Amino acid sequence: MRVAGARIKRKKLIQTEQYVVALDVEMVIPADDPSEPCYESETVQFLREIKERAERGDVAWLLQKGKVYAAVGAACHGGGEEGRERT
Repeated sequence: MRVAGARIKRKKLIQTEQYVVALDVEMVIPADDPSEPCYESETVQFLREIKERAERGDVAWLLQKGKVYAAVGAACHGGGEEGRERT
């Protein structure tokens, strides 16, 4: 169901343990309550699907929807000496 009101595009970041997905989504400024933009139900379902696919590692599909950023080993360990193995 479409909510009446002005449509705006916003950048949304979906974060999982391994990936961050950046994508543009549509928000609605409802005519009856313009105090804050909101998502329509279809957008909420789409964002859930993005998160589920990111958790499964479906990078090819995610790349069709937005930009995908992957965590690297050094970032996961804090990047300092404490995260490195000593020999």
